[in-house]
Amino acid sequence: MTTTRDMSCGLDVALVVMGGKWKPLVLFHLAPGSRRFGELRRLIGRVSEKVLIQQLRELERDGIISRTDHHEIPPRVDYAITPFGRTLAMALVPLCQWGEAYRAEVDAIQDAREHWREAS
Repeated sequence: MTTTRDMSCGLDVALVVMGGKWKPLVLFHLAPGSRRFGELRRLIGRVSEKVLIQQLRELERDGIISRTDHHEIPPRVDYAITPFGRTLAMALVPLCQWGEAYRAEVDAIQDAREHWREAS
């Protein structure tokens, strides 16, 4: 079993808990405050309910987010970032800034990839 002691890069360590396409977006959308499941799903958009549930469970298990079940009918469950999770969310801020600064370049890359796929 590989442990973080075997990893030479801090990015590898961070990806132990952030691995998964949707986890960074979950943290981004929880940064302003707690949200209900349906709200998170609408904000993220392209994720299936099954995958979002799985990603939320993993983040909760790892102590990155907390889940509060209000034991109401209809069911009401809220998710929020833990203090530990907030440290990880703050580490993602520069990546968000990079994405905003280079959005046009990434759009061009995506267009070129699509053109390449169509030509193949």
